[in-house]
Amino acid sequence: MTDPHRGLRGWAAARRAVQSRLRFTSLRLRLVVVFGLVALTAAVSASAIAYWLNREAVLTRTQDAVLRDFQQEMQNRASSLPVHPTRDQLQHTAGQMANSSQRFSVLLIAQDEHGKTVTGNSDLDTFTLQDVPASLRKAVDKQQKSSGGKDTYHLYWQRVIEDDKPYLVGGAKVIGGGPTGYMLKSLEPEAKDLNSLAWSLGIATGLALIGSALLAQAAATTVLKPVHRLGIAARRLGEGKLDTRLRVSGTDELAELSRTFNRAAESLEKTVADMSAREEASRRFVADMSHELRTPLTAITAVTEVLEEELDAESGGIDPMIEPAVRLVVSETRRLNDLVENLMEVTRFDAGTARLVLDYVDIADQITACIDARAWLDAVELDAERGLMSRLDPRRLDVILANLIGNALKHGGSPVRVSVREEGEELVISVRDHGPGIPEDVLPHVFDRFYKASASRPRSEGSGLGLSIAMENAHIHGGEITAANSPEGGAVFTLRLPRDASPLVEEELRNGNGTKGKAR
Repeated sequence: MTDPHRGLRGWAAARRAVQSRLRFTSLRLRLVVVFGLVALTAAVSASAIAYWLNREAVLTRTQDAVLRDFQQEMQNRASSLPVHPTRDQLQHTAGQMANSSQRFSVLLIAQDEHGKTVTGNSDLDTFTLQDVPASLRKAVDKQQKSSGGKDTYHLYWQRVIEDDKPYLVGGAKVIGGGPTGYMLKSLEPEAKDLNSLAWSLGIATGLALIGSALLAQAAATTVLKPVHRLGIAARRLGEGKLDTRLRVSGTDELAELSRTFNRAAESLEKTVADMSAREEASRRFVADMSHELRTPLTAITAVTEVLEEELDAESGGIDPMIEPAVRLVVSETRRLNDLVENLMEVTRFDAGTARLVLDYVDIADQITACIDARAWLDAVELDAERGLMSRLDPRRLDVILANLIGNALKHGGSPVRVSVREEGEELVISVRDHGPGIPEDVLPHVFDRFYKASASRPRSEGSGLGLSIAMENAHIHGGEITAANSPEGGAVFTLRLPRDASPLVEEELRNGNGTKGKAR
């Protein structure tokens, strides 16, 4: 048959591995994103600067060549025209000017002898005055003072966009009276070259981004592998495998981190080993001491039983002068005997040798037997239905009940009410007294070993181990005990136990620890 617990453990381990991998991938992704953003920013900035510089260089070179050629043509050809040329003369001169090496369109404007405006166009009226920006026409027509004091005209230019195509428009006027010339040059070839450059820079940027991602992946792997190994080692160390060490290579910060981890793990292992040795020695001392005390205590107990019988004898065999001392000896001997038994029980819990011996018990009968054996029937009220069966360790359940009910009788007040109920697969037993309750500062410590209550309660005559032993017995069943104050007054101790402790025993047996419990 398939082991459901093993399947659950495997699923939990796989989930932890996936979560760890997700965290690891997330950090890797962040590193790749950071590297990519840095590379993208650098590549885009470099490409933008390169594109802008090349664009200005290409356009300025083309622009200067065209304007220089246009200015030369204006000086050589347009200035040779008469003051009042005809349209044919302007048309012929414009065609000659357009045939220069730069191949631009030319528009010449002048006034004939009758004062009418005549134009000459090299491209059969495709380049007209409306194609020239008004600001450029105004600048060309404006006279400027020369350094010699004479009026002169200058060459002006402007870049325009027509039908999504770039053009260069220039204009100048012949000095001393003559036609005004305008030039139109298409910059589409340069724009295409610049677009090709932009595509090339974009592809280079994409390749740089891909390269940076690959480099980031390699860098992330180099960085995160040691971190991942460190995480695994830390988890193993947390699981109690104190001999875990990391392999150290290199002299960088990660290598120093691995060395620090190894030193910390070595120090922790040594400290834990020392503490374990001292704890083991302390447990052995308590166990040996308790065992050695049992022999003289047996003899002393026998003597005190005889003395107690003499005290109870009607013949008055004990001298009245020493009777109080004899009673004190009998009481303290009984208390010492209980203390030794409790110490031996605590030692078994600490050593991990406490066993569960399971049996089916009727909870109501078990509680009644516990109360009856200690002559508490008159002081305890029981609210439990008979027939409520559970598979528990009867002896340990009796120890728990005896400590809880005895504690309520000693420190609380009669009557003590014991109630039993079912909650799903759990058995809930509540023990409530009618005393002053437990002070709030005492509640967190009531299950501590050798802890004595504050002055608000009567001073305990016990060893301070009863409630801690009850808690240990509850834990070995897979249960729990809680202490609280009832709103109606008094303290309430609530014991929660599984109705069937067999799965706990079977799990201990599967783990190879057969001393933890057995069933019958």
